[in-house]
Amino acid sequence: MGYKAAIFDMDGTILDTIADLRDALNHTFREFGRRSDFSEDEVKLFFGSGAAVAIRRALAVENGFPLERLEQIGTKDEPPLSVDEKLAEEIRAAYTPYYAEHCNIKTGPYPGILPMLRNLKRRGIGIAVVSNKPDEAVQSLNREHFEGLFDYAAGEVRGIRRKPYPDMVEKALGQLKTDRREAVYIGDSEVDIQTAANSGLDCISVDWGFRSRAFLMLNRADCIASSCEDIEDVIFG
Repeated sequence: MGYKAAIFDMDGTILDTIADLRDALNHTFREFGRRSDFSEDEVKLFFGSGAAVAIRRALAVENGFPLERLEQIGTKDEPPLSVDEKLAEEIRAAYTPYYAEHCNIKTGPYPGILPMLRNLKRRGIGIAVVSNKPDEAVQSLNREHFEGLFDYAAGEVRGIRRKPYPDMVEKALGQLKTDRREAVYIGDSEVDIQTAANSGLDCISVDWGFRSRAFLMLNRADCIASSCEDIEDVIFG
């Protein structure tokens, strides 16, 4: 079917942010005298549910929590992580402004993203981006990379529950003046699959982001795109 609107995740979907996320996380952990050599593959597993969750996961792995268990989180509840919650919050409070200042050093759109977005706009599709990263970073990256293409862009702010709750998507639908039955959600992780389900939207999962194709299939992705052309084919029906 054809859609009138497309709502995108940011990290791992339209922007390759992993190097800056890794560098900011390692920098902040170093400031606290903690492990500061997390790899990109590790950091990919930490992120998806916001910075606070990512930091808790990183602390847990530092303390010996098996990385393979993070790989099995999927759409299940967050596994019990034994971490110092006060320390986790202190690290988050330091990480957030540091990342906001250093979020655009190595970050850039994935190949084909900008031409796809321009084509969607040209053909009258409303487009939005909603992310669990801090809103300050979302707005900065949106201004830097997307030429005013998005009709609506939002990150995590107080008073609006982060994904996979439907709040962000529902606000985007309101801004786009589009019924959920006429919109599709595009993301790269299990959080995005769950967000789409909670919001009543169809979902396109992309396999170039923070989760592998096999992981997405294990987590019941209905539709997996390997290119921007695949996304356009689904949107235009």
